[in-house]
Amino acid sequence: METIRISRIMQETSKQYIQKGKTIGFVPTMGALHRGHISLVKRARNENDIVTASIFVNPIQFGPKEDFDSYPKDMEGDMEKLQKEGVDILFMPDNKNMYGERLSTYINVREISDKLCGAFRPGHFTGVATAVCKLFNIVKPSRAYFGQKDFQQTVVIRRMVQDMNMDVELVICPTIREKDGLAMSSRNIYLSSNEKASAVVIYGTLLSASQLIKSGGSNPADVKKHMINKLMSNPLVKEIQYAGVYDMDTLEEMAEFKKENLLAIAVKIGNTRLIDNMLVEL
Repeated sequence: METIRISRIMQETSKQYIQKGKTIGFVPTMGALHRGHISLVKRARNENDIVTASIFVNPIQFGPKEDFDSYPKDMEGDMEKLQKEGVDILFMPDNKNMYGERLSTYINVREISDKLCGAFRPGHFTGVATAVCKLFNIVKPSRAYFGQKDFQQTVVIRRMVQDMNMDVELVICPTIREKDGLAMSSRNIYLSSNEKASAVVIYGTLLSASQLIKSGGSNPADVKKHMINKLMSNPLVKEIQYAGVYDMDTLEEMAEFKKENLLAIAVKIGNTRLIDNMLVEL
């Protein structure tokens, strides 16, 4: 596995592969890799000639009171995992290499960036979109792989790709879960054993809400009320930021069900913010 830290060298390396007719699969990460990330790498390995992964903890997507300084890091372990999965190139830029001395240009995907998580993390998706745009320009992937757990992120990036005519195929992969249903996340490391046990209420709420939709006789308002009541019944749920039924494209809260419906939740368990979602087809 080749490790590249300089954007210009990464660009030139990608160009050489593209000129040879090779496809490049790209998995952007912030490190602290778990089985969810590895599932993306495996998919990219199966579908492309060359696999590039990046590790970059992006400072401009963190708010002033968020966990940028304490975000989990395991560089040695991450590199071992990626090498084991047959990653060809690890792109690992630092902040200066990504953004220079001063960044003047940002990508703002309007409307959908301000909903759901965006309402509680102002500027977050501008930071995400800007970093992903730069990574796409540097790595020049044929396909880029993201997990469904960060559903709003996938909607924002897909809109950016469409609006800016970017020549990259987005591949959205299923959420990988613990045996008890908890969605895998690098931030799960923040949870105490009791908090982690309580966090399964999130998946349980999604499952029961999905069953309520499929059984008929309810509307999105009924489902939202059911979700909030179930989450509030757990004493370690400190805050419910949102829970309900949303449009998959606009992320607007829905008044009536459609053929495809998004169930989404964001809660704080202790001091840890956790998100999860489920797609329900009728």
